[in-house]
Amino acid sequence: QVHFVESGGGLVQPGGSLRLSCAASRSIISFYAMGWYRQAPGKERGLVASITSGSNTNYADSVKGRFTISRDNALNTVYLQMNSLKPEDTAVYYCNSYPTLGNDWGQGTQVTVSS
Repeated sequence: QVHFVESGGGLVQPGGSLRLSCAASRSIISFYAMGWYRQAPGKERGLVASITSGSNTNYADSVKGRFTISRDNALNTVYLQMNSLKPEDTAVYYCNSYPTLGNDWGQGTQVTVSS
């Protein structure tokens, strides 16, 4: 079983930036891909960005050009650089493998974009 710990969230003004980190309890190399997901109040959790073991990336249309996912396999860590943040990016952000394979979800990190 693998566990994920997300960090780096906070309150930021529209147009600002944040960098999220996700530390896994074991190696992430074996996963086909890792993903960042988010869940806004009253909405279902959805995939925001993914990165394969070969570092191929994919993004939801809503964040394309603003968010960048990366990984450091040596540190078992995945990052999400978020620029030009908008109020609609407000959500709890989680990481997990993609697909999730039944892995437990971490506590997530809250991102609030507000003036």
